[in-house]
Order: sequence, then C-alpha cells, then structure tokens
Amino acid sequence: MNIGIFTDTYLPQINGVVSSIVTLEEQLKKQGHNVYIFTISHPHANDQKPYVYRIPSLPFVFLKDHRVGIIYSQKLVNRVKKLKLDIILSQTEFSLGFLAKLISKKIDVPIVHTYHTMYEEYMHYISKGVEFSPELARKYSKMFCNSVDGVVAPTEKTKDLLLNYGVKKPIEVIPTGINFAPFSPSRYTKGEIQALKTQFKLSLDAPTVLFVGRIAKEKSIDVVLEAFPRVVEKIPKAKFFIVGDGPEMTHLREMVTKLGLEDAVIFAGLQPWATIGKFYQLGDVFVSASVSETQGLTFAEAMAAGLPVVAKHDESIEALVENDYNGRKFSNQEELSQALIDLLEDERYRKTLSIHAMSSVAPLSDEIFGQNALAYYEHILALRQEEKNQAKPKKHLIKPKKGHTN
Repeated sequence: MNIGIFTDTYLPQINGVVSSIVTLEEQLKKQGHNVYIFTISHPHANDQKPYVYRIPSLPFVFLKDHRVGIIYSQKLVNRVKKLKLDIILSQTEFSLGFLAKLISKKIDVPIVHTYHTMYEEYMHYISKGVEFSPELARKYSKMFCNSVDGVVAPTEKTKDLLLNYGVKKPIEVIPTGINFAPFSPSRYTKGEIQALKTQFKLSLDAPTVLFVGRIAKEKSIDVVLEAFPRVVEKIPKAKFFIVGDGPEMTHLREMVTKLGLEDAVIFAGLQPWATIGKFYQLGDVFVSASVSETQGLTFAEAMAAGLPVVAKHDESIEALVENDYNGRKFSNQEELSQALIDLLEDERYRKTLSIHAMSSVAPLSDEIFGQNALAYYEHILALRQEEKNQAKPKKHLIKPKKGHTN
C-alpha cells in the first residue's frame, strides 16, 4: 500500500507522539508498504529521508516551541495525488490534521486518526489568561474524530474518554509498540556511559533520578522538584537529570534556584533522537508526575532500559506500572519523595524492580504494534469499499415485453 502519515510533530522533536510515529513508520516499511510523511518545516530539521515532505509553517502564537503548518495549497494536493495513496493516517487534530482531512476528501481515500493527546490537560496553552472550560476540548475532539473513518486509541482509558465525548466512529485500541534495541543496557559499554556522565558533569557514583520528555506544564516536573529537597536531605549525592526542552524551562530553572537545588538538578536540554536510548542509561530511577499521558511511552522506554518507574496514580499506566514489582506509584508529595529515597538507597530492591521492568514491557514489541495497526487499516479500507459498493446504483434488467399473438 501507499500510506500517508500527516503529523504536526516529528523529528527532530522528541516526545511520546514522535516515538509512536517513528515506530509506526518503520514497521509499515518493514512490511513492504510505501510510507510518506507529511509534517511541518522545522528550523532544526535535517531530513535524509526522501519520503518526508516538509510543509511551510509558522510559530504557534500560544506555544513558542511549536509550529503550525500552512495547511493548504493546490501544489501540495497535486503532489499527493501523484503518490496514489491508499490510506491517510492523521496523527494530529490541528494543522496537518485539517490538511489530512481535506486531502482525504479530495482524493477519496479513507482516513484513520490516532488520538494521542488528552486536550483537557492542555487548555492553558490557548487560554491567554482566561481558563477555557475542558468542555471545549471535549467538543473539539468529538467533532474531529467523528469526521474520519476510524480512530486508534493507545489505551482503553483513551477509548473510554472518546466514547464519553460522543465519538461514534469505530475505535480500535492499539498500544504503541517499542523498538527495544536502542534502550537495552547491553547496547552500550561502560566507557560510553561514563563519557556521557562526564560530559554533563554527572558524578559517576551519583544516585540519579531521570526524566525524559517535553518540558511542559502538563508534565508536572515542578511536582518532582518540590519533592526533591527531601530526597537530597536523605541522599546528599542524589541528582535529578532532566532531558528535553519546552516552554516551562525558565520556570523550572527559577524553581531550582528557589529550592536551593542548583547542585542537584541537571538540565541536559533537547537531545537527538538517535542517541536518546543512551541517555536512559544515566538514570537509576525514572520519574514522572504527569497525569496527561494517553499511554506513557517514556515510561515503557525507561522500563526497556531497566529503570524502575515512579509514577503518579493514573488510569493510563495502571496496567503498565505495578507497585513494588516494576516501580512505585504515588498520590502525594510525601509518597513521591519516599519512593525515590527507597529506590535510590536500596540497590537490591532497585535491581529486582529493574529486572521486572524489562520483562514487563516485552509484550509491547514494535512488530506486534505494526501488525495490529495494519490489520485495522485494512479493516477500515474494507469498510470503505463496502460503502462504495452499497452506494453504486443497481442495474435493473429490463424484461422484454411479451409479444402479442393474433
């Protein structure tokens, strides 16, 4: 098949959505399909892939590190027509999502949308000081999902959310898979890890808590920072290593100063996707206080790297993170601090959870993800063909009139 993926988020950005898209892209190509990526232009993009099409974009007025595409041009439509797409996969509800729907209608092919983001948690980006009701996000999500042929939800939680919104189109739960290879500790030598620690002035023996992801309000990194003074009080050498960039960076740096954590917190900034697996090797424990995840891909990546996960209680990760088996869950700041202290202080306990973490994510293979995704796309294609067949006017045979006999 010829498959078009339309997304506002793609490399060189690093987040769970990008991980999902890259994994899908790679698996569909391995299955022998032609994949074309349509995404926005990015000042740091250095594409070596001839099948990636960058669309002119502008900075998003409400979010300085995001951009929106100039969503329509006849030239682009003509280019897409030449690719003879069989199906369109939308990965966003915004600029490239609109474009995906427009082109789907223009070239008359089905469109499947993956609902990656719980927008009720993101309204602060467009509020301009006035808090919009989450109802706006619900109505918008309902409208968008009901205008496509099928929807992919990464978890049952997401599917239930969409059903409660009033989405009537078919919804399939397909957890995003992971290519475990880049995150495997066996992939890296001790010397490589030591060199990376030295680069970021991270002591070789420092007990390290890791966060990888977008530095944004909904990730609740501030919650971890507020809990960290107690961790440092108990474990003076403890470090909090933060990989990523985003709109909350300035605020978090100010918090670090206010809390007196300048020597305990390291901001590594945005790192290339190709090396992100190595950065997971710097941590002893992975932490996140976010409850805005639809699946928690960075949790799964961390577990594939052998890191126990400390996460806030949330339905999206209930089946992934098991208390005292492969990680710890917390409900408040005190529980968060204690979980980090317990794991950093007790190496035997931590290593036991580490072994369990690696085995826990085995079912989330990228190959199974690719197979499940393709099966659903083929199902949607079959439904579309069935609709077309039903819409065809039936040809009625005209019986010849019986001759009259005299």
